[in-house]
Amino acid sequence: MNRRHFLGFATGGMVAATAGAPSISEAGELFMTTETSYALTRPAYIDQSHLVVRDLALVSGFYQSMLGLKVIEKTASGEVLGVGGQPLLTLTTAGNAAIAPRNAAGLFHTAFLMPDRTELARWLRHAAHNNVVLDGASDHLVSEAIYLSDPEGNGIEIYADRPHQGWKFHQDGMVEMATQRLDLQALYDSAPDERWDGMAQGTAIGHLHLQVGDIPQADAFYRDVLGLKLMARYPGASFFATGGYHHHLAANIWNSRGAGPRADNMTGLSDYKIRFNDKATLDAAVSKLDALEINSEKRDGGVFLRDPWGIGLTLSA
Repeated sequence: MNRRHFLGFATGGMVAATAGAPSISEAGELFMTTETSYALTRPAYIDQSHLVVRDLALVSGFYQSMLGLKVIEKTASGEVLGVGGQPLLTLTTAGNAAIAPRNAAGLFHTAFLMPDRTELARWLRHAAHNNVVLDGASDHLVSEAIYLSDPEGNGIEIYADRPHQGWKFHQDGMVEMATQRLDLQALYDSAPDERWDGMAQGTAIGHLHLQVGDIPQADAFYRDVLGLKLMARYPGASFFATGGYHHHLAANIWNSRGAGPRADNMTGLSDYKIRFNDKATLDAAVSKLDALEINSEKRDGGVFLRDPWGIGLTLSA
């Protein structure tokens, strides 16, 4: 399959663009490189994610060769992968690990945020040259995103934000988002013709998207307990953030309506870390946990707890 046919095939199942939506060439002019991504400068952001896998070598190899992450640390049961020495993704395995059902609560996708649009285009060029199978691609107005899955079905998003100054907000503070067709061929054509050496310095986990059993319950936990702001709603999904970002966390019931807590030995998302730039915001969240008598414990320099579906999270500053 040649690269042009590959890119055309990858966009074949996408939602058609709304009339009048900006083209990639027009949108591309809005992108700029920043030293630290806006998502990471907010009061809190996603720091790291931890997946349980069955075949560690296979999955780790995929994140290294296809996504360009580097091994930072090896342990008896897993590996820590990241960019520029910054840990982003921990992979562990166990003899009793069982593949999570598609309708189980857990991970919808881990979203890797590129420093700028050029790096997104460079990754796409690498993907096309290495026959990476894409699940889709979308223009969300606030960002451009490409979707795929790792060898065990864990969802992945590779995306670049548009500058936050250009985002549109409603009177209630929610951000304008949409799902429109992304022209992958135009994005590919914008990439520099040069060797790709992996993810660029500054790449981060921009957000995590979760599968949960109930949206009102997710709102009650992530908004009312942890203090994240509800930034957008789709049918069957809520998007949460701090500091006016479009979303650091999302939760949907598209595959998992009614799902209960995860089993201890399930593959997929075990836990993740939320790091607070603002200690006062962290203290407020921890005080709320104590006031509501939600079980938590001090662990790894932070406060560890589980959401209503058994997904672990560590709050730290």
